[in-house]
Amino acid sequence: MSAFPDNLRKAISTHDLEALVACFTEDYCCDVPTHPARSFVGQEVVRKNWTGLFARVPDIEARVLRSVRDGDVVWSEWEMSGTAVDDTPFLVRGVVVAHTEGDRVAQANFYLDPVERDGS
Repeated sequence: MSAFPDNLRKAISTHDLEALVACFTEDYCCDVPTHPARSFVGQEVVRKNWTGLFARVPDIEARVLRSVRDGDVVWSEWEMSGTAVDDTPFLVRGVVVAHTEGDRVAQANFYLDPVERDGS
């Protein structure tokens, strides 16, 4: 059984970029169905994106609220929070549907978005 999503949660919360990148296959495909222009392919894009996020939200912490596995597919509900370098609160919630190959994610549909705090 794959160690996803626990390995990814630990890597995010400890800010371990190498462990985080290792959670994904080299040809990982990230699909963002609600924002298709944000979709990408490649482990190196994961590295670039998370390098930027760790710099913007240096205290980011991830929680897996619940998850379920069906064969090589893992559905998980996430919450990530912290404080951005400009002192604004950072809070993202949503679901990830991940297709795994062993302990690594080969493809995922991300439905994660910032939580609206002011009702706008």
